[in-house]
Amino acid sequence: MIAVFLAEGFEQTEALAPVDALRRAKKEVRTVGIGGREITSSHGVTVRCDLADSEFAPGAELEMIVLPGGLPGTLNLEKSPVVQGAIDFCLEREIPIAAICAAPSILGHRGLLDGCRATANPGFQDQLGKAVCTGEAVCRDGRFTTGRGAGVAVEFGLALVEQLCGREAMEAVKASMAI
Repeated sequence: MIAVFLAEGFEQTEALAPVDALRRAKKEVRTVGIGGREITSSHGVTVRCDLADSEFAPGAELEMIVLPGGLPGTLNLEKSPVVQGAIDFCLEREIPIAAICAAPSILGHRGLLDGCRATANPGFQDQLGKAVCTGEAVCRDGRFTTGRGAGVAVEFGLALVEQLCGREAMEAVKASMAI
């Protein structure tokens, strides 16, 4: 299962494009609302999440977590004990963590990207700790996959499909999206 965390003020494209790509690849994806099931994006789009954070408990089925950006969504994700606990769970078990736009700063503030190649929204690149900031659209280094922003959300989602399912599955999803 892939958990995609949504907090008030999230960027909807950065959240829903990866959800779409991963579900097209037949992955089980659960959106997790921080503070409840109904979460409103930074652009006024309200999404009904699969789970509220109070219902989320990481377990053996967890394959990846995804942190979308957006403001104040990223700040709300960062201050969530559930999100921080999910990051800790992933770190302990070497489970992949993906973050896009402003959200890689959550990892940077914890020093998790130190020595890694990473990318983020240009306004947040200085918050990646001691990461090697590539400026690439999407960057994968070990268990961390980072993306620059909303404009590369589909590419980011496809990179997650490739990471979890392989290149052939990613190419099939890409073709289904007529890219």
